[in-house]
Amino acid sequence: MTNLLLVGCGDIARRLLPLLRDRYRLYALLRDPEKSAAWRAGGAMPLIADLDDRRCLARIGGVADIVIHLAPPLPGARRDTRTAHLLSALSHGSLPQHFIYISTSGVYGDCGGEVVSETRRLAPCSARAALRVSAERQVRAWARRNGVHASILRVPGIYAAERLPLERLRAGTAAIVAAEDGYSNHIHADDLARIIVAVLRRGKSNRVYHAVDDDEMKMGDYFDRVADAHGLPHPPRLARAEVQQAVSPAMWSFMAESRRLSNVRMKRELQVRLLYPTVGDALKKRSGD
Repeated sequence: MTNLLLVGCGDIARRLLPLLRDRYRLYALLRDPEKSAAWRAGGAMPLIADLDDRRCLARIGGVADIVIHLAPPLPGARRDTRTAHLLSALSHGSLPQHFIYISTSGVYGDCGGEVVSETRRLAPCSARAALRVSAERQVRAWARRNGVHASILRVPGIYAAERLPLERLRAGTAAIVAAEDGYSNHIHADDLARIIVAVLRRGKSNRVYHAVDDDEMKMGDYFDRVADAHGLPHPPRLARAEVQQAVSPAMWSFMAESRRLSNVRMKRELQVRLLYPTVGDALKKRSGD
């Protein structure tokens, strides 16, 4: 049976378990040993190691035929050292045949609401997104150098029933007036897990794919739809300059950028059929409409 290593064992990795465990021998790279029992019960063998400590990663060399790398970069670093440590460890022993990196759509920066394909020039506007560019470049260079089949998924805002901005809405945090608002992009967590499986089966080597639904929605409209589904008031709308002063710098880094990701390549090459083509589809299922 093919060995598959999950790196970055959070919500999406947990959603992958039932999709993968009958087909692969699964390993989960964990920092916290206390989480081992839960992952073992889910069908994955825990490997205890820390991406921030390259010495303890030696044990994973030669373990995996496939690696799915979902771990975020270390905030504040000048380059993505976690990816560097992981690739270094995987270079010892037999190499993986396939490496999948889960990146972010933030690597494009602000595109002024334009439709964006996977070939667009990268122009990150935040330190967080620049670290993702660092990771992508490391993965692609390492894969070319070692003959590894690499795939990169650029992912926008992930949502699910338990990943909605309800606290933000309850707090009455402002959104931007429609005339000045930017486009945001989304993917349901269950669909993202299924897209990762499709990349495993059909992804082309050293290829980038957008993991995004069919919606073309501005951010304030997203908040309004979630509010309606949960019986909450719409957020107040303010001018961009006022909202920038009212929200955290981290939140503003998301709100300040506008782009519409194309999913044509994802659908054509990966043959993905989305469970939730729009946010509205997911919210309707929740309400039973």
